[in-house]
Amino acid sequence: MAAPAYPAWVTRWVSGQWRNKKRPPTLRPPRTLALADKVANRREQSTEATCITEMSVMMACWKQNDFNDVPCAEEIRTFYDCVAKAEKERRNQNEDTLSSRGNLPSSKVNKLLKRFPQITRYV
Repeated sequence: MAAPAYPAWVTRWVSGQWRNKKRPPTLRPPRTLALADKVANRREQSTEATCITEMSVMMACWKQNDFNDVPCAEEIRTFYDCVAKAEKERRNQNEDTLSSRGNLPSSKVNKLLKRFPQITRYV
């Protein structure tokens, strides 16, 4: 009875010949490996919406009062106060801080890349 015929690569692999002949491929990039001078402008993920409860209370009041502003003045004022507070917090939030995912915004990355450009010549 004849031995089963395996492909040539299996025979080399089992005998260990692949270790001598095969080496990891050399990295030959088409361009020099260097950082670009800028990154793409990406919209940052918007955070959760603010003042949703105040807005829904205001709209429920409008619906109950046939969209009359006078009886719903307190709810409208509460909603506008909440919006003003959220806007103030958003403006006070420093751009230098990391996003919720731990990444710098693209505008900040571009500023840093302009301050520290890639060295393209060798000294």
